[in-house]
Amino acid sequence: MRAHRTGRTDVPLLEQTVGDNFEATVAKFPDREALVMPHQGIRWTYRQLNTEVDRVARGLLSRGYAKGDRLGVWAPNLVEWVLAQFATAKLGVIQVNINPAYRTSELAYALQKVGCRGLIAARQFKTSNYVKMLEEVRGDCPDLKEIIFIDDPGKPGDWARLLADGERVPQSEVAARMKTLSPTDAINIQYTSGTTGSPKGATLSHRNIINNAYFDGLCLKLTEHDRFCVPVPFYHCAGMVCGNLLATVYGAAIVVPAPAFDPGETLKAIEQERCTAAMCVPTMFIAMMSHPDFDKTDKSSLRTGTIGGSPCPVEVMNRLVTDFHMPEVQIIYGMTETSPISMQTSADDPLEKRVGSVGRAHPHVEVRIANPDNGQTCDYGETGEFQTRGYSVMLGYWNDEKKTRDAITPEGWMRTGDLATMDEQGYANIVGRIKDMIIRGGENVYPVEIEGFLYTHPDVRDVQVIGVPDEKFGEEVMACVIMKDGRPPLTYDAMKAFCKDKLAHYKIPRYLEVVESYPMTVTGKVRKVEMREQAVRKLGLEKAASIRTA
Repeated sequence: MRAHRTGRTDVPLLEQTVGDNFEATVAKFPDREALVMPHQGIRWTYRQLNTEVDRVARGLLSRGYAKGDRLGVWAPNLVEWVLAQFATAKLGVIQVNINPAYRTSELAYALQKVGCRGLIAARQFKTSNYVKMLEEVRGDCPDLKEIIFIDDPGKPGDWARLLADGERVPQSEVAARMKTLSPTDAINIQYTSGTTGSPKGATLSHRNIINNAYFDGLCLKLTEHDRFCVPVPFYHCAGMVCGNLLATVYGAAIVVPAPAFDPGETLKAIEQERCTAAMCVPTMFIAMMSHPDFDKTDKSSLRTGTIGGSPCPVEVMNRLVTDFHMPEVQIIYGMTETSPISMQTSADDPLEKRVGSVGRAHPHVEVRIANPDNGQTCDYGETGEFQTRGYSVMLGYWNDEKKTRDAITPEGWMRTGDLATMDEQGYANIVGRIKDMIIRGGENVYPVEIEGFLYTHPDVRDVQVIGVPDEKFGEEVMACVIMKDGRPPLTYDAMKAFCKDKLAHYKIPRYLEVVESYPMTVTGKVRKVEMREQAVRKLGLEKAASIRTA
């Protein structure tokens, strides 16, 4: 049998723009809470949120923004980000999400690549001075006509002027623009992580993201009575689609704990706002479960949530069900280029499948496991590349036909670069990245398998496994572990003894390092390429790294 499945199709796709869908929710639930942001003193109903969205939309019309213009947003999780998200959607202006962690070269590239006409930006974020960085790069961005800085509290500036300009534009002009839009129009550009080469601008349509949010919520059984905690960054698909848009499709409340992820503030928001659901990447849930306030936080209001963005250890999933009081928590799997979700577990799945797989195909999505060498569909249980096609696949990489052709086959399959297996019931497991797979003396070693095993060690809080160069075997296995608080550092001999008779000899790490943290992206993904580079230097493996191979 072939590892090829299609998700349920009994519930039809939504054929709406983001703006139309949002206004339908406002009409249905005008007085329900829509957005809570304690760090900015925001507590708005859907009617209030819509009023503020329209003020921004009218301001952008007053500045002459046309359908298809690109407007960048470079900021952490602030209310202005949410307003820009829905205002641009109503106008057909393509919002360009820019990573808050970008430095000058990355910022200039992001603005130049898609020809941003304007940019909404914070003045600073953590140690980054956005004003100064923009001064450095503006001369290199000829298409950039204006920068709208978000005002500091009590200091009216660019943002206040944008809203004031909008007072001259009647609301009827927003409504008229909305009538010209189509669900298949491009509405959002999200840059991929760019850990190997320059970031690519994945271009998504209204239809892509509104349906992905809709079916995510359908799997979660979300309703207007839910209160969804969103600590993940808005700039990422996880934040703006699986958080903000997911909530507004169903009329649920969006609860944003802080401008950037803070485990203590997130726990506080869950308790004080009686959140019923949350979306986090694994490292965020792990950080909260390790926080001193975790045990004393009232988490009884939680019912469900999603975890995704990187592989999740089975033990973490088990703790989310029990210790985190999330009996219906679900794993989601996907990528920016697929809006993002392709696979999702269900609250009705057997527990071993719900915590030990990435679920089954999302509604209206077709998935398969393909041989990366010849493109043929694999058999059940066989490792190959996870591929997907359907409504969720991006329109393409902005202004980059070659990379689009490289990513999407002529038959419409999106190549994810992830290695996976599928069982006869259609459940998939991600076993690693094609580029992360370690080849030790001709044996394929998948880091996710070893990470999952080492995570069961009682003293280990987190673990990442990488491949490092080796003169004899080509590559060797290295484990980098973070210890639980108060536990002694794991020794190599103790680790080896723990693995004995449990892992094949070639999977047992040759090197072990105990670390305090990992190099991370702003979305909580571990930078394994950077870890490998650091390991080569620390272990003196430069000679092995320099060996050329065919």
